[in-house]
Amino acid sequence: MTGEQTEALIGMGLAFAVLVVMILPSLFGIVRERRVDRQIARAQKSSDRSTVPSTATWYAEGRRSKKLVSS
Repeated sequence: MTGEQTEALIGMGLAFAVLVVMILPSLFGIVRERRVDRQIARAQKSSDRSTVPSTATWYAEGRRSKKLVSS
């Protein structure tokens, strides 16, 4: 292998390494987003809205009862 071939091989290797370093954070982000999406979908399937009222419902019920008492 000549010196020029070695330099070309090193240059290609460095270019590939830079490409990998630039793409890797995007790939990690995509994997993380998919994991979060799966967790959200699982949580929505397993939630039972009839047993646990939301905070907004609880707050609204409290406000209604105060208005009825003060009237």
